[in-house]
Amino acid sequence: MEIKVAAAQTELYLNLLKGKNIAIVANQTSTINTAHLVDSLLSLHISVKKVFAPEHGFRGKADAGEAIADGRDKKTGLPIISLYGKNKKPSAAQLQGIDLILFDIQDVGARFYTYISSLHYVMEAAAEVGIPLIILDRPNPNGHYIDGPILEMEHKSFVGMHPVPVVYGMTIGEYGQLINGEEWLKNGVKCDLTVIPLKNYTHNSTYSLPIKPSPNLPNNKSINLYPSLCFFEGTNVSAGRGTNLQFQIYGSPFLTKNDFSFTPQSNEGAKYPKYKNKLAYGEDLTNYKHLSQLNLSWLIKAYQQNTSDKFFNAFFTKLAGTEKLQQQIEKGVSEKDIKKTWQKDLNAFKKTRKNYLIYN
Repeated sequence: MEIKVAAAQTELYLNLLKGKNIAIVANQTSTINTAHLVDSLLSLHISVKKVFAPEHGFRGKADAGEAIADGRDKKTGLPIISLYGKNKKPSAAQLQGIDLILFDIQDVGARFYTYISSLHYVMEAAAEVGIPLIILDRPNPNGHYIDGPILEMEHKSFVGMHPVPVVYGMTIGEYGQLINGEEWLKNGVKCDLTVIPLKNYTHNSTYSLPIKPSPNLPNNKSINLYPSLCFFEGTNVSAGRGTNLQFQIYGSPFLTKNDFSFTPQSNEGAKYPKYKNKLAYGEDLTNYKHLSQLNLSWLIKAYQQNTSDKFFNAFFTKLAGTEKLQQQIEKGVSEKDIKKTWQKDLNAFKKTRKNYLIYN
């Protein structure tokens, strides 16, 4: 049976929007079939007043980490307010006159993918001014497993705000319930939250994203490899930005020369890629099997091959959410033994997670 996203089930939420001034948190993935959610709701005479856009912007064209400017949507004339850069949380002034916030963004189920951080700040802002929030749920393409170290709160950042594993196995709607229920919002405030559920979805459902969730996740393979390969962003190794195989290859000028190499160039989503115009040696993973767990073997292998003075940078600990992973790799601990050290915390998280699940 075909999975039906919440946005496409307008009969479940349209009545909740009628007669209200709506703010929408959206990007290029926020669609009902082929039409953008904003355009669809306007055509149904819903009073959409403004759009909040996360990392990569409303149309999803910006580089990772690039500051997004506020502006107006050319098609609708609606004001667009960036939630990336200095302003990560809607202000009370920006929510003035808004009766309800609608959140509809495609997540990929990795802690360091910043859309769940944007969700946190939107929920917090909504709670503080007493505005209800509706999440239109979407499938998690990495929802079939749970893995990785739990974030230690002293390493909290925009690429990891909550004490959850790297891969947490929840849809964005379930994750919103987790944030609320565990009282992770500032001062323990609670958001008036409604989740419009998916139809015909389980955590083991296979779901192919119809639209790229961000410029450097172009296909199913990149999305599946992303939780494992994103660790390279905290090292001197490229994960393929500046190529057309982003998060499907990795390499560096400092790794052992072999038959596989690539040369990053400026492209959409990577104006200044790591090792631009330089030859990088590494590994092509485009035909690697579908992952149902984190793979640390590539990271460990690259560390062991590295010939430069420095492999890790300060960003690695933010991505890992702990200093332990870097220390373990530097000490030569095996992947199997590293994963053993996660199990107790993962089991505790799984128990907590159960309280907020909507789907099997």
